[in-house]
Amino acid sequence: MLFNLKMFLPDFSIDRVENINLERLKTLGFESIILDLDNTLVSWKTKAITEAVKDWIKKAQSLGFKLCIVSNCLLRGRVKFFSDLLNIPFVFRAIKPRKKAFIDALKILDTVPDKTVVIGDQVFTDVLGGNRMGFLTILVVPVDKREFYITILQRTMEKILLSGPRKKGLIPVFDETSECSVDKRPKTNLTNDSTNEGKK
Repeated sequence: MLFNLKMFLPDFSIDRVENINLERLKTLGFESIILDLDNTLVSWKTKAITEAVKDWIKKAQSLGFKLCIVSNCLLRGRVKFFSDLLNIPFVFRAIKPRKKAFIDALKILDTVPDKTVVIGDQVFTDVLGGNRMGFLTILVVPVDKREFYITILQRTMEKILLSGPRKKGLIPVFDETSECSVDKRPKTNLTNDSTNEGKK
């Protein structure tokens, strides 16, 4: 199988999740949002969440978006803490970029891939996994520089991988003028390729 760079490229990028224009996503036809947890919504190893993120979540819910946390975190209690706090269902031990956790999230949300957005801070888990599923993918800047040691190693690879596409303007910032087609990705094969999961 040939290396496909496009599978590692997000459709859009932005600095923080709370700066994503929800009204624009709604106008474009999206109805569901899958969210990474650590270093996307909150700092790694903390239980503090900013008011800005909480307000963004509440706004998304008020606009009718269906939300689900999908996290590679192994600690069910940690993910459930934020799930309960934000009133969002969750899948933990997701083993992203494998498909199964994303498929589970689609079932929880009762939605389909072409109406779903995945938001996360990592290329090799959130973006690759989202692209494999046919989701719209939005890459955010990590909330905190403190990270799991494997993730730190992956960051160097991410920088190398994204350097060229960024210079060519292939990863635009998501804003109120952003355009995207829900049909731009091939229909995903909703076949499980993972067995380890957990959900609320």
